[in-house]
Amino acid sequence: MKTDSNHTNTSEVIPFWNDPSKRALFYQIGVLAMVGCLSYYLISNTIANLERQAIATGFGFLDRESAFEIGESLISYSAADTYGRALIVGVLNTLKVSFIGIVLTLVLGTFIGVARLSANWLVAKLSAGFIEVFQDIPILLQLFFWYAFFYEMLPSPRQALNPITGVFLSNRGLVFGIPADHPAHKYMAIAFAVACVLVYILTRWARKRQALTGRIFPVGRTSLALLIGLPLLVWSVGGFPTAMNMPKLGGFNFEGGLNLSPEFAALLIGLVLYTAAFVAEIVRAGIQAVSHGQTEAAMSLGLRKSHILNLVILPQALRVIIPPLTSQMLNLTKNSSLAVAIGFPDFVSVAGTAINQTGQAIEGVALIMIVYLCFSLLTSALMNWYNKKMVLVER
Repeated sequence: MKTDSNHTNTSEVIPFWNDPSKRALFYQIGVLAMVGCLSYYLISNTIANLERQAIATGFGFLDRESAFEIGESLISYSAADTYGRALIVGVLNTLKVSFIGIVLTLVLGTFIGVARLSANWLVAKLSAGFIEVFQDIPILLQLFFWYAFFYEMLPSPRQALNPITGVFLSNRGLVFGIPADHPAHKYMAIAFAVACVLVYILTRWARKRQALTGRIFPVGRTSLALLIGLPLLVWSVGGFPTAMNMPKLGGFNFEGGLNLSPEFAALLIGLVLYTAAFVAEIVRAGIQAVSHGQTEAAMSLGLRKSHILNLVILPQALRVIIPPLTSQMLNLTKNSSLAVAIGFPDFVSVAGTAINQTGQAIEGVALIMIVYLCFSLLTSALMNWYNKKMVLVER
């Protein structure tokens, strides 16, 4: 039998430049090599410049005495402590303003977003005005305004405003009385933590019960009773301690009580109002993304307006709200670094002081980048976990 000598070999090897998979691998190796060469050049050049100028490198400065004071601290600190402890103080201050700011922003932003859709003309217009004003003014200008408000428009401590007994407002900040130290307070805090766990368990049980039977359990009132009742019970067992640590004017400032500095108050108010305006728009868009037929169906079942919002609209709107809401939480945390402009000792401010004193600019900037990267990754991880819980499960 005669064979065709012109028969083509189907197993012919394809040149790598015509093979998409091999060509893509080649390009990736090339890009990786260029990045490696660029990194080597930058690092070697930096090390050479540091050696030429006799600048020490490394993080050994963290164990040296800081020799500077920090105005606000959640932990004990003095100028005799190390730079490492000073940076920890800065991290805690950033966490404090970020955590309180996120909680207040969620509450205020949700309220404004819902009010934006109110049938009441005045409420809707006031909410729209709030959103337009605070969205359009740069956050840094808002911080300067609130900082000037506390220092220029409020009186001195001797003429402090006293709207309520034990509460004083002056250009030194807001000072108010707090319960005096007592062993019962520690156990009240533990009771509150236990109540939070019970509320979480109760909420999960109520959701499962509602899904199976359709009956609504009064989670809100029961949770409030637990959160208030358990600490009050511990307080009564502890002997009803009522002693208060009240602020008193001593010299040029108040002594005792709890003092919220003008810097902290200005930073917190500025961050909350600015970010809440964006959160309100996110909430409004999320609610409007839910089909109006859902509302009509809920009304046809005889549900009250509060139940329609809490049980029908918001659970569906959350699936639209959560992703952009995560970005706003990250923005608030990163915008807290603007505290250096008004003198609040956040991490950037403390790290900047350490850099100026030690000359360890590269290490200091690297620490700032690492800390804010960790904040962002932690926030994203928590919100992504919550977002997965809220995703619709398709059958």
